[in-house]
Amino acid sequence: MKSQIIEQLGQADILLPSLVAEGLAANDRVKVRMSALQAASRHAQQPDRPATDLHVECLAAGIAPAALTTLIGGAHFAGDGRMAAPNLARLMKEIHDDVTAMIRAVSAGKPSEGETMGARLAAIRAAGTLEASNEIEFARIAKLTGVAQDGADSLHRLVMDLHKSLNRLAAGCSEEILAGAHVFGLHPEDRAPVESFMQGLNETRALKFDHPGLDTMATRSGGRLLIQNDIGTTDAHVVVIAVKRNSVTVTYTDVHRARAKFFIALFDKFQAKWSGLDRHSAAGLGDDDAFYLVTGQYRADSAADRNAFLTALGAALVFLIDWNKARKLLRNWVAKDDAARILEWAAQQRFGHRAFLELGGNELLGAAVRNAAPARIGFGERLDQALGRNAAVDFLKTAMRVSSEALGAGQSVRLVRDQIEADLVRHLERVDSTLLTTVLRQVGLAHDVAAAVAHHLAALQAGRPADGTRLAARAGLIERKADRIAIEARKEATRLNAGPIIEQLVDRVEETVDELEQAAFIASLAPAGIDPPLLRALAALCAVATTATEAAASGLAAAIEVPEGRRADSEDALAAVVRLIDAEHAADSRERDVTTQVFAGGYDVATSLSVLELARAIERATDRLAGFGHLLRRHVMTDLSA
Repeated sequence: MKSQIIEQLGQADILLPSLVAEGLAANDRVKVRMSALQAASRHAQQPDRPATDLHVECLAAGIAPAALTTLIGGAHFAGDGRMAAPNLARLMKEIHDDVTAMIRAVSAGKPSEGETMGARLAAIRAAGTLEASNEIEFARIAKLTGVAQDGADSLHRLVMDLHKSLNRLAAGCSEEILAGAHVFGLHPEDRAPVESFMQGLNETRALKFDHPGLDTMATRSGGRLLIQNDIGTTDAHVVVIAVKRNSVTVTYTDVHRARAKFFIALFDKFQAKWSGLDRHSAAGLGDDDAFYLVTGQYRADSAADRNAFLTALGAALVFLIDWNKARKLLRNWVAKDDAARILEWAAQQRFGHRAFLELGGNELLGAAVRNAAPARIGFGERLDQALGRNAAVDFLKTAMRVSSEALGAGQSVRLVRDQIEADLVRHLERVDSTLLTTVLRQVGLAHDVAAAVAHHLAALQAGRPADGTRLAARAGLIERKADRIAIEARKEATRLNAGPIIEQLVDRVEETVDELEQAAFIASLAPAGIDPPLLRALAALCAVATTATEAAASGLAAAIEVPEGRRADSEDALAAVVRLIDAEHAADSRERDVTTQVFAGGYDVATSLSVLELARAIERATDRLAGFGHLLRRHVMTDLSA
């Protein structure tokens, strides 16, 4: 089928050596098959004589001997000058196919001779001589296999003439191996382009591993060099490169439009002009017999530039093998556009995807999910839903790289699985770290409210104007912003299947902000002229709350780094938790100092209520932060024990 596609592209000259080889092989086969037909005829007419054994001849011609042995041994007289034999109809068809292969080869090298030979076969077929059935006249066997003395045509004579033509063509197809390419009829100036193409091909050839393909042929035809590569095993997957001086024309066919677009994208750094992806058809391809044709033109300024483009072409071909298979696999885990992006990256980095497929591909990823994150990633769930888009793409890139490096170095599949599982765990930890960064923004807002209340109290202490309305408005604005962040954090935690501690941390900080916003509201309503001792006690309590928010932020920032394995960060995070607990105890003490002063001071109702409620709101905020600290400690210890 590849040869049929190449012929459709008008580049049949490149096929001549392989067609001649196929024709000569067909000549060997047809001779054995005609000998088998003669042997069957003799056995049918003389069954008492031992049947002819063609076992050695079959093996030499590449034919399985069993079918012909059965045919000869089972041949028998069928009456009325006819012979019957098992596998006879199949043999007649195979004889016809062999002769057709010989004619096709002659036609490629000598079209006029091929046309004449084809007409002779058509006449033999029209006369019924090659009719395929399990019975045949003895006279027809003699006519098929004999050479008439009167010069009349026969199949045997046609085979003899075809063999002579093929021998003449073979003499002109003397083959040479140049840098791994099968070449014939090259001019001296053709060698450098072929060597450049093969340099690129050989640089990446190993990345196909055990997959067949990448055989290259080159010849000179019509005043230009033709280079053809079979890429892989897909019938309509062909590239033919024509080189004329410093101009390179690439003709590429593919049954997958997306892969053809991927192929074009691999040469972005070259100023090549590519045609549209035209749709064509050829019988026998399956899937509506369609394939896509793209043509590229590259006009180089020098032979060096031309050769660089040819090297890039050769290096790119290995990344086309099983590309669609890899894309379909990746689409189970990420969006289709991201799957294509990953494959393009793997090609650019010279890793490719074949090793990933060789090592199991889908099973490799599935095992990593089952072993590393069974509670975080559900069955059938895409990685971009569990990790986020960028993290999922990054993880799959790592899987490609690790697979290629390991298989190339002969490492065990177990080691590859362990590396991929470890990387998945790291990405899941980074998901948690990303969410913790959002919580850190919440803590920062809590600090802003506490600082605003402290600033208001400091103004009252100094006798400066203190705008309570502005304080309440600013605290309310911050609280609403913190609520939005909390809602978004919960949504992300749910979408990414984050651990429950993350959402609990969000809840504690949200409660802290609520309490501090309430404190700001009460402070904004406090009457003027509060005694300095009460203001000092409230300021001391507010300073404890401010310090607690700073400890929470410090501990959270350190905890974000813990999944990266930094022991110092874990120690910093745990130390911050201790400061939060200490702050909660200190806040209790300060709040009781305020309460004691209020009950002992004989203040009016408005002053007493505002001071007590303000102190209680601030103290409740430190309680919430202490609860935050306990959760943070659990989170850090879980990471350290993982």
